[in-house]
Amino acid sequence: MRPISLCRTALILLLAAGCGSGEEEEDAPEWQVAMDHVPGALLSLWGASDRDVWAVGADAGDGSGPTVLRQENGAFSRIETGETSGDLWWVFGFDGGPVFLGGSGGTILRYADGAFERMITPGTGVVFGLWGASPSEMWAVGGEAGGAQGAFAWRLEGDAWTPAPGFPDDLAATDALWKVFGRSASDVWMVGTGGKMLHYDGAALSPEFAGLSESLFTVHASSQRFAAVGGFGTGLLLEHPTGTGADVAWSNVSPAGAPSLIGVCLGESAGYAVGEFGYIAERGASGQWSEVDTGLESVFGVRSLHSVWIDPAGGVWAAGGQVRVPPLLDGILLHRGTAAP
Repeated sequence: MRPISLCRTALILLLAAGCGSGEEEEDAPEWQVAMDHVPGALLSLWGASDRDVWAVGADAGDGSGPTVLRQENGAFSRIETGETSGDLWWVFGFDGGPVFLGGSGGTILRYADGAFERMITPGTGVVFGLWGASPSEMWAVGGEAGGAQGAFAWRLEGDAWTPAPGFPDDLAATDALWKVFGRSASDVWMVGTGGKMLHYDGAALSPEFAGLSESLFTVHASSQRFAAVGGFGTGLLLEHPTGTGADVAWSNVSPAGAPSLIGVCLGESAGYAVGEFGYIAERGASGQWSEVDTGLESVFGVRSLHSVWIDPAGGVWAAGGQVRVPPLLDGILLHRGTAAP
């Protein structure tokens, strides 16, 4: 691994003295820019811990292929994948490995024991999303670039990916699937263009309808609920309680005034959604979503946030760049936590 030269150190949090008591209290964590102007836009985040974080994204345009950054013990380094071109749209892994990365041209890479392996896949569409209940129970979803058609869902069988049984063939003619996430191997949701949704109950895939026609870009879950985000121009955020079956309706809990929302992550005590122009919304204790004032609006310009992830220590990471139209450039990484990355 080689250090990335364009990474700039995040600001150090200040400590303020407690009023009248003589004791010091730590200020509430602030949002900080951890990396800026990375050549390729950063599209996805995942980590095994707050000290082992992956950020993957677009082709850097320097002949070294897609952007893959890994933070180990406080320092980010770029990892060479062996791929000479192409974008990586998603990363998902397991503590102790392996880590899966998916992207353009039907690419799925598996990282284990310090090396990347390009896996056998049944198509050349873009792998936009990955999730698994275990390393042997993995899903991959995607479609053609731009999302107009080519929807697919693949399952991992041994070392090769195969089309998921029961996938609705008509979906491929008109739509793409953007993301997949599950609470368990028998409760998995997939979301895509035109409000299309699929649910897997451990036995079969079933088309679901959320009552809308706007695209849904990302789905995530905690033990209590699923959340899906999307929308064009106006942000859309839906929630669905877990453990109640796919027949229960999704509810619209969109924060007022939100632009298009692209990424979402739920923890057990908090949730975050991100989108265009650096927008971030947080789920409060009451269950209401509202905009977060990060104080960083001026650094974004036309850039947007594409992915958000809550680490096991409660820190929050958000990644993006120029992601709305190709080429996907100018990556940025934000962090909110008690320790600067």
